[in-house]
Amino acid sequence: MRFLNPKTDFAFKKIFGSKESGDILISFLNALLSLQPPHLITSVQILDPYLAPKIRGMKDTYLDVRVKDQNGRDYIVEMQVLNVAGLEKRLLYNICKAYANQLQQGEQYYLLTSVVAITITDFVMFGELASQINRFMLRAAANPEVAMDDLELVFAELPKFHKQEDQLESVVDKWFYFMQHAGDLEMVPKTLAEEPAINKAFAIANKASLTPEELDDQERREIFIQDQRGAIMFAEQRGHQEGRQEGRQEGRQEEAAALLTRLLRRKFVPLPEWATAKVNTADLERIGVWSENILFAQSLEEVFAA
Repeated sequence: MRFLNPKTDFAFKKIFGSKESGDILISFLNALLSLQPPHLITSVQILDPYLAPKIRGMKDTYLDVRVKDQNGRDYIVEMQVLNVAGLEKRLLYNICKAYANQLQQGEQYYLLTSVVAITITDFVMFGELASQINRFMLRAAANPEVAMDDLELVFAELPKFHKQEDQLESVVDKWFYFMQHAGDLEMVPKTLAEEPAINKAFAIANKASLTPEELDDQERREIFIQDQRGAIMFAEQRGHQEGRQEGRQEGRQEEAAALLTRLLRRKFVPLPEWATAKVNTADLERIGVWSENILFAQSLEEVFAA
């Protein structure tokens, strides 16, 4: 058997966001949030009405999974493989938007329920924090014990997890191992098969259930992500070699622009000159936004949208 890499957008959506994923999400959320009785999540409703489609039809899908539990609490669960410019601000914007959009015009504020945004990253986001799971919420500066918990950001950083199969102890350990290694495995490890929800996640991720066309598109998706990640690393290395901040910034901008142009030429043929000129004259932050947009854009106009 071979399994999808759960860190790609299509596989993540298929495993955690399809109509049969309820018990998978319950296990994953309870483990990641360290919930204990009587506060366990016991039922969820997947709010996104779109099922995981073929890659070629991704225009009508989202890159996150939205869930509501039995107490009315909302969860946004997202896999992030690239540390793109402005990521922290986008995540904060998304949770605020989800919170505000609960109310229709004229409804009372007491109807608002808390929102938890969970982001799994395939890169280290907080190098100064040793923990692999970090939670952020509004707290009083004078006394951190006093908190407003309506908005909570949770980050799970996969590269900080280093346990091997024989070292897995908790359910959250097993979920981290699944996220890191499922795409490289040929059979379900015994320690993971003991967890019904994880065993079911492997069944959904089984490549045998996909068409040849879906498998080909999934492979192209992984190559696309690796291209972007490699170019980002190369740009950072070149920037360090410049020795000065100005040189580093300029080097990263040039490499990022060259990468984005190459990716645009792969997806939009022929690429008009105005698009190349637009990329070459943009700053690094804007190129980062466009590089993220290209993952799901169906036209050049969608790539260059704000």
